[in-house]
Amino acid sequence: MRIGAHVRDDDPVDAAAERGAEVVQFFLSDPQGWKAPKPHPQTEALLASDLTVFIHAPYMINVASLNNKIRIPSRKNVLQHAKAAKAVGAQGLIVHGGHVTKGEDPAEGFQNWRKFFERQVADGGFDVPILIENTAGGDNAMARSFDALARLWDAVGEFGAGFCLDTCHAFAAGEDLVGIVDRVKAITGRIDLVHLNSSRDEFASSRDRHANINTGTIDPDQLVAVCASADAPVVVETPDEGQAGDIAFLRDQLGR
Repeated sequence: MRIGAHVRDDDPVDAAAERGAEVVQFFLSDPQGWKAPKPHPQTEALLASDLTVFIHAPYMINVASLNNKIRIPSRKNVLQHAKAAKAVGAQGLIVHGGHVTKGEDPAEGFQNWRKFFERQVADGGFDVPILIENTAGGDNAMARSFDALARLWDAVGEFGAGFCLDTCHAFAAGEDLVGIVDRVKAITGRIDLVHLNSSRDEFASSRDRHANINTGTIDPDQLVAVCASADAPVVVETPDEGQAGDIAFLRDQLGR
């Protein structure tokens, strides 16, 4: 198990050293925009390092959307980021599950995900694995409740979709973290990455506000248990000032 953090986009190598991180995750473009990523200035350093790299796709992406003006640019943006992620040696691209809007049929959102994977796999596949991440809120979300996650995996599982488990998102969505790894794997068959975050808010709040491990509302022992059983790299997406402490705490508790 390798442990690291979501770090600053322009200087992931030095940020990793500052935190004692073995894994780095970062954005390759504005997370709130649609621009295609440019070549990363630390590409050579990343490829030469022993860091495990993951890239997070922009938040604007919504592959499930029934709106062509959102869904089509979302598909394009995922492909652009997957290509750029490969260039920096990334092991995967994390993409949020997305949603449909009120009054729309979620089944169409799941089908949109299936069409995207089906067409791309037929065209030769993605440049890096696509890791779909569970989300914290939204009644029409594709990957908030585990019932919805099961429907999503019925649509995309056969095409090799990967999964990223976010502990804060699951907690905010009302999913008990005790035994969560087994419940997820019963649906997806895999966990490719863990976003190990505590929460600033109470259970089932639907609020996506991350906290450091020993300051949040999630029992730290439950977070450690998720790491111990997931058999996947771990990234903390917690406030910067506490990330080094979060990584050191996990290593100590896990005997690493």
